[in-house]
Amino acid sequence: MFETLKELPADKILMLMQMFKDDPRSDKIDLGVGVYKNAEGLTPVMRAIKAAEKQLWEAETTKTYTGLAGDPAYGAAMTELVLADAVSAANVAAAATPGGTGAVRQGFDMLKMAKPDVRVFVSDPTWPNHLSILKHLGIETVPYRYFDEETRGVDFDGMMADLAKAQKGDAILLHGCCHNPTGANLTLAQWKEVVALLLKTGATPMIDIAYQGFGDGLEEDAAGTRLVASSVPECLIAASCSKNFGIYRERTGILMAVSADASRKKILQGTLNHLNRQNFSFPPDHGARLVTMVLTDPALRAEWAAELEEVRLSMLSLREQLAAELRRFSGSDRFGFVAQHRGMFSRLGTTPELVERLRTEHGIYMVGDSRLNIAGLNRTTVPILAEAIVKVGI
Repeated sequence: MFETLKELPADKILMLMQMFKDDPRSDKIDLGVGVYKNAEGLTPVMRAIKAAEKQLWEAETTKTYTGLAGDPAYGAAMTELVLADAVSAANVAAAATPGGTGAVRQGFDMLKMAKPDVRVFVSDPTWPNHLSILKHLGIETVPYRYFDEETRGVDFDGMMADLAKAQKGDAILLHGCCHNPTGANLTLAQWKEVVALLLKTGATPMIDIAYQGFGDGLEEDAAGTRLVASSVPECLIAASCSKNFGIYRERTGILMAVSADASRKKILQGTLNHLNRQNFSFPPDHGARLVTMVLTDPALRAEWAAELEEVRLSMLSLREQLAAELRRFSGSDRFGFVAQHRGMFSRLGTTPELVERLRTEHGIYMVGDSRLNIAGLNRTTVPILAEAIVKVGI
């Protein structure tokens, strides 16, 4: 049987990680993998998470299963974090998942269950795993314009023109904040126009919010998601705790299904439970329990929010420094977009050939589409990167 299997294409980011590891140069810089790093190049355990783990170790008495949707307290805490009071909790069904990727996968599965021939409109570009999962599930994808290669901002007119072609029964995948891979985000005014278009077309939005707190702040980053959820009849929201809680390896995510009709919550919750049962049965609990403890303990929550703000401001400072250094080396303001982007990523908008030159000539690793991880920099490496970018002719 196995002789029929074919070699599958390797994940480009994982390949890049291996190439970086194999590179003997001591001055190499890793701007590829989407993981937050501090100035020392480490991904630290957040202070509040460390404190919660200590409390949990002392208090935990069992490792038995929670439930198919995970601990209800986790669902409630995450719903409050992402949606606040934008939607009544009575209208939200939620299920814990293995990371944000698990939430995305379950969301796509749910769309296909609801409508087997569903089309999903996806931003061009988007996180590659979105496209990989959709292809694996056999779901038709329709790209919509998003990134303007000239301005390195959002091609909003193109986006709206493409989304106007969506129909009732279609789904539109939106990035809640800190767009991956471009770093270019919608303004709140633009979100309002997107909502008006969603109401006009009848298409169902699915929002992937993986970086809440990494852009303009916890509340600001959730504003678009809250506006959509409070305005449309139904939507899906896939959220991740990997970045903003720093618990990547704990695989902690959640899928929320929102309906304007509270009477449908039972069906939505049952569907989420069913999908979990089919794919992995009970979701992991350790990371979810830590998140719940942090969000429901005022002292831990304050500590976490303060450290998350430190992380956000650190990345913003690196953005501003990089834009300034690029201005210094290039003598122009053509890289000003770097300071305007938000989150971990920016897309330079250059060719794979020039990205390859950065790697071979300067030991600087970034994804071939020119996505760079701002959090992979520190104040010492910023000018090195800026000089290299200008030297290769980007």
